[in-house]
Amino acid sequence: MQFNPIRIGTRESQLAVWQATLVKDLLEQNGQDAELIFIKSEGDIDLVTPLYAMGVQGVFTRSLDAALLNDKIDIAVHSMKDVPVQLPQGLVQTAVLSRASHKDILVFNSSLANENVQKLKDGQNLTAIPHSSTSLTIATSSIRRKAQWLHRFPDTAIENLRGNVNTRLRKVAESNWDGAIFAAAGLERIQVRPENGIDLDWMLPAPAQGAIMVVSRQNDNRALEACVPLNDESTAICVKIERDFLSGLMGGCSTPISALASMVDDKVFFRGNIVSPDGKESVEVEQLFLLDSIPSAGAKAAQMILEKGGDRIIEKLKHA
Repeated sequence: MQFNPIRIGTRESQLAVWQATLVKDLLEQNGQDAELIFIKSEGDIDLVTPLYAMGVQGVFTRSLDAALLNDKIDIAVHSMKDVPVQLPQGLVQTAVLSRASHKDILVFNSSLANENVQKLKDGQNLTAIPHSSTSLTIATSSIRRKAQWLHRFPDTAIENLRGNVNTRLRKVAESNWDGAIFAAAGLERIQVRPENGIDLDWMLPAPAQGAIMVVSRQNDNRALEACVPLNDESTAICVKIERDFLSGLMGGCSTPISALASMVDDKVFFRGNIVSPDGKESVEVEQLFLLDSIPSAGAKAAQMILEKGGDRIIEKLKHA
């Protein structure tokens, strides 16, 4: 019996198409025909409003999820950090691909002095540099990146930056800003990471940053079975802990909550934090979990954050 190709829903940005094409190639390597179906998202249409002001949770995924539920596509491919922790009823996580870089990077302009670049890379205080050098302007639409940056460098002016990867890179190059923050994975996947980019090793990523999620209808056995070989178990374990941590703090992708889980032999090393949007308050947790405690690791880490004072930051966020 000949089946029709699996219809893969994707946004139209270069990065989204790259990710969907990767899934298409992997399916075809396993003998499954597939085709791309292009669908616009609210996040692609509105390139002016800051993400946190758009009710951002699911802003890049809602259109694809609706297409899935309406049987216009068979699977959807998402940057996992953009996916709400609670999927719409009727949809399930079908696969998580092997993770790329989880890091954030600073793409800086030539106006930024070399000594400042190194200090920003290392997360060092800029007070040792003459005052004229401490007034920075950095662009990002991410409240998480803004919060962590201001926690390290409180004198920085933050500018809103929206658009797809190429649009944002162009805006930075044409601006008088000192730089802008990007996800390394996005730039590296489409091979546009500029030479004037530095890893911000001190900045914790969004939960599941660098991972790609495939979603399907829960009763579509054909799509479910086709995607089983695409799943990377180690990545799936780590991002589940990170998203459970996010869920435990009642957060979405528009909240200043960060998390990173890493497999170390037969254990998982977890780091997470919540930072007030103005950067003045930060609560962090580091914990090593044994594999048998993984199912509850994210929730336990969230509880640790709450007990250390994270609940105060969350209350302020609720009333902001």
